[in-house]
Amino acid sequence: MKELTGYLVLHTGDVLEGKWIGSPKQTEGELVFNTAMTGYQEVMTDPSYAGQIVTMTYPLIGNYGWNEIDYESVKPSLKGFLVSTISQHPEHYESTHTLIDMLEEYQIPALSQIDTRALTRIIREHGEVYGKITSDPADKPVNTSVNRDIVATVSVQDKVSYRTNQPDAPHVVVIDFGYKHSITHSLVKLGCDVTVVPYNTSFIEVQSLDPDGVLLSNGPGDPKSLAHLSLSIKQISESFPTMGICLGHQLLALAHGATTKRLPYGHRGSNHPVKDLQTGKVMMTSQNHGYVVDYDSVNSNDWEVTHINVNDKSVEGIKHKTKPLMSVQFHPEAHPGPIDTHHLFVDFIEQYITKGAKQHA
Repeated sequence: MKELTGYLVLHTGDVLEGKWIGSPKQTEGELVFNTAMTGYQEVMTDPSYAGQIVTMTYPLIGNYGWNEIDYESVKPSLKGFLVSTISQHPEHYESTHTLIDMLEEYQIPALSQIDTRALTRIIREHGEVYGKITSDPADKPVNTSVNRDIVATVSVQDKVSYRTNQPDAPHVVVIDFGYKHSITHSLVKLGCDVTVVPYNTSFIEVQSLDPDGVLLSNGPGDPKSLAHLSLSIKQISESFPTMGICLGHQLLALAHGATTKRLPYGHRGSNHPVKDLQTGKVMMTSQNHGYVVDYDSVNSNDWEVTHINVNDKSVEGIKHKTKPLMSVQFHPEAHPGPIDTHHLFVDFIEQYITKGAKQHA
């Protein structure tokens, strides 16, 4: 079968040539890169990548295929996928399809034989980069901004419940800004009943569910585009023990007076070192974000920074000094990545929920 040439045209003026994987289909989006060696299925089904064209920097992708287990959402939300070399003959006992099969099934535009090292250098140099996957190298991208309503495209429309069927199980409400399924799986495995609700669920609606705790999930986009939810998030977090992850961490910080800013090119991968300032321990973490909480904006009278990124010293975690509120920029549930920080779920449940920290308004 003859390989068809495709192009990645960037708004910077750069054009990279590759080969179409599956049927040619144009797409536009923000360019990001992920440094994970494995976990491409979790990356592709992570709603936080909605609207983005994802570049995998590891040179061989697809060698263990695709399975029915490692979905982080019902279907992929990313705009496109770029690899250097794609494996057409995967080998793994859980594999049911090839990566090419899944790209075709979900109609995800993708190119192989892309110079991913050169592309990564371009993203690192320019920071915010937008591009178009196309058959015409003269076809320039039109969209050069993040969709401010991107969260609405990935959030659930109605409540979703996960039950342990255990008596007196703590009840956690997950506010869905683009949640990964492994978050709810982690909570259920730790003995919690979980109710997932839409991103714009009001304080009154959350209150009516009578939760023991609330988790603000990860998700795509600029946290400031959800500033209109700050009052509701503040009311919720002042009434129930609350934990934030990734975008949820940023939104919790915004609701309590901090500010956020864009990173030069983001943190995306499964090997990012984070230091726990309370213990001095350095942990390896899974991350996927382009924005962070501004360190200097954190109110030190009420909050303490608990974790920082070893590489750039950006904020990776905060904790309220007197209220049961905590949040982290990285992903404690991993998938893909190390499980060094899974204990944070345990801490949230044991310290904030099951020890009577619930404080109804």
